[in-house]
Amino acid sequence: MAIDDDILSPERVADPYPYFAAWREEDPVHWNEQYRAWFVHRFLDVWEGLRNPALSSDRVQPVFEHKLSPEQQHERRPTFEILEHWMVFHDPPDHTRLRRLVNQAFTPRSVQALRPRIEAVVADLLDQIGPRGSVDLIRDFAYPIPAVIIAEMMGVPPEDRDLFKAWSDAIMILVFGGARVEDRRERAQRSLLELADYLRGLIRRFRADPQDNLITSLVRAKEHDDALSEDEIVSTCTLLLFGGHETTTNLIGNGTRALLTHPDQLQRLRHDPGLLASAVEELLRFDGPSKMQVRRVAHDTELGGKRLAAGDELYFVQAAANHDPEEFPDPDTLDLGRSPNRHIGFGFGLHHCLGAPLARLEGSIAIDALIRRLPDLQPGPEPEVWHPTLISRGMERFPVSFTPAAARKGAAA
Repeated sequence: MAIDDDILSPERVADPYPYFAAWREEDPVHWNEQYRAWFVHRFLDVWEGLRNPALSSDRVQPVFEHKLSPEQQHERRPTFEILEHWMVFHDPPDHTRLRRLVNQAFTPRSVQALRPRIEAVVADLLDQIGPRGSVDLIRDFAYPIPAVIIAEMMGVPPEDRDLFKAWSDAIMILVFGGARVEDRRERAQRSLLELADYLRGLIRRFRADPQDNLITSLVRAKEHDDALSEDEIVSTCTLLLFGGHETTTNLIGNGTRALLTHPDQLQRLRHDPGLLASAVEELLRFDGPSKMQVRRVAHDTELGGKRLAAGDELYFVQAAANHDPEEFPDPDTLDLGRSPNRHIGFGFGLHHCLGAPLARLEGSIAIDALIRRLPDLQPGPEPEVWHPTLISRGMERFPVSFTPAAARKGAAA
C-alpha cells in the first residue's frame, strides 16, 4: 500500500490497522505533514511517552493563546472556557487536584452498585428489539445503555435524556478530531453552551435540594478547604457525560462487530462464560474505542530516536501500539483468552480513563446478554458506517439482523 499522511480517507476510517502497521514498521515516530504533528505507533514508544513529563496534556490554553488569531479567540472563547477545566487537559498539580475531588464521587463501590440497574436496562432494551429481527445496534442498543446510566447517575430527569444525544454528537466531532465535518466548531460550541446552561440549572437545584446523585456528590466534594467551583463542576459533568457514554457505546459496538466477524471466538465465549472478563480486555485491545491520545511537547525531548521540539503536537496511536507484534504475539488475531494482555485501550498512568471500570462493567453486561439472547445475531445487509474522527473509533450505524423468535424475554438464554 502507498503510505501517505491522509489518516481519515474513507478506507482508513473503516480499517486503520494496515495503515498504522505500515507506519509502525516504516517510521514508528512519524512526522505527519498534513496534521503538522508527530504520530507514535510502537507499543514501547507509546508506553514510555505516556510517562514522559516533557509531554504535556495541557494543550487547550496553549492552542487558544498561540495558535488562534484575535478574531478566532473571540469566536471560540466559550468553547475554551469549558474545555479548559476538563481534567484530561491538565497536568499535575491541577490534574491531581481535580481528579482527587472527582474520585470522591466515582468510587469502585459506587460503580459496582450500578450492576443491577445496568442489567435491567440491558434486559429492557433486548425485550424491545427482540421481536424486530433487525436493528441498528448503535442507535437501539449500544448508545442507550451508557446514556441512560450516566444520565441517571447525574440526576437528569428521564424526559430530558434525549437532549444529550444531539449535544454529545456535536461535541464528539470537535473533541475527537472530525476535521472534515462542516461547521463542526459552531455546532460544538452551541451544544456545549446549551449543555452548560442545562447543567447549571441542575447544580442550582441539587444545591438547594441534595439528592443521591453525581452532581450532588461533586457539589459536596471537598478536601480540607478545597472544593470544586461551579465552572469546574459544569466542565467535569460535560466531560463525564460525554466520555461516559461515547467510550462504552464504541466498546459495545466495536466489540460486538469483532465477535460477529470472528465466529470461532464468538462460539468460544458462548460455551465458556468464564472468559467474559478476558474477552472484554481482548476486545479493547483488538478494536478499542480509542485510536489515539494527544499530547503537547512542553520541553525539548527525544522519543523513539526522534528529537521533539517544544510546542510540537504529538499523537500516541493506541490502535497501532495495541497491534504491535513486539508486545502481542499474533496481534491481528482475536484471542479472547489472551494472557498476558497489557493493552493500553484506556491509557495508563496519571490519565488512565476515570470511567474505565464503568465502561468495562457496562460493556461486559451488554455483550454477554446480547450474544445469549440473540444466538443467530449477524451483520445486516447494509454496511456499517464509521465516525470519521481522528481520536476515537466508533460507528455511526451498525445494522444487524437475527431471528425474532430467537430473542427470549427476561434472563439470558
